[in-house]
Amino acid sequence: MSEFLPRELRDEMERARRTQRRKRSYMKVRAGEQEMPILRYWESGFAVTAEDAPRLRGLVDLFDHGRHLCQALIVTSSEADGERTYEVKTANPADRNAPAADFVRERPEPVGLLPQK
Repeated sequence: MSEFLPRELRDEMERARRTQRRKRSYMKVRAGEQEMPILRYWESGFAVTAEDAPRLRGLVDLFDHGRHLCQALIVTSSEADGERTYEVKTANPADRNAPAADFVRERPEPVGLLPQK
């Protein structure tokens, strides 16, 4: 069906589809100060819009709904159909607690408190 449509109309439909996918995406990749929406995500990689993303390589942070998921080591894999695909070499899950202390604590902190009666 799409081969019967004029080229301009097909290009406009493709742009609208990419814009819709970008708006729907809740996952983001952050590399330094740059932040880009992730269009597709799977265990060994993810895809972003080719025009938004530079050729990233190295450590990036992945977020889902603003929650830090992991820090990943990535390389650019391929580019096709307006998407740039990145391959995840390793991914370290984000620590949900405070960062490790770089000092010795004076006294141990209580793990839990008993309620008063």
